[in-house]
Amino acid sequence: MYRASADPWHLAERWYERRKYDLTVASLPLPRYRNAFEPACSVGELTLRLAERCDRVLACDRVGTAVEAARRRTAHLPHVDVERLVLPHEWPDGPFDLVVLSELLYYFDAASLRQVLDHTVRSLEEGGTLVTVHWNHPVPEHLGTGTTLAETLTATPGLSPLADHRESDFVLQVFTRTGRGGSVPLSPAAREGLV
Repeated sequence: MYRASADPWHLAERWYERRKYDLTVASLPLPRYRNAFEPACSVGELTLRLAERCDRVLACDRVGTAVEAARRRTAHLPHVDVERLVLPHEWPDGPFDLVVLSELLYYFDAASLRQVLDHTVRSLEEGGTLVTVHWNHPVPEHLGTGTTLAETLTATPGLSPLADHRESDFVLQVFTRTGRGGSVPLSPAAREGLV
């Protein structure tokens, strides 16, 4: 698809995509993150938004032309690195306090999905944030939808749900990495002493 178009999904143009990215970033429970990882960054539209809230962003994609497009789009941001990695085998060293899995997990079979989620939990700091966003309509090459992935994510050990936003078109979930003994980090309101 990237051979035919630099942005095959029109990620920079569609209101649907821009709104989804804005909701994704708005769902982050902390105002700032130190070290974020965004696999499957495509052409870097979400990467740009994450860079505004993060001290460092490592973005990656398995498609070389997508990596080049994301590098061009973020070239003015010295705290953003874009690499070509194939997941789950080339998972980068963490730890990360933010991992964003957007439009990615339904491409993996059950064994590879488990590997990705295991890597995610292991590389997230205690109290770190995982945000997932997935299309919720059947697609022939997808092995699930946002709804079916939500069930898997909610059942993943080491993650505690913080937010669950569902629309007919996509499912956005936010999780925190539980601490030793299963302790759950404070909510945004609790961090500010509101509850």
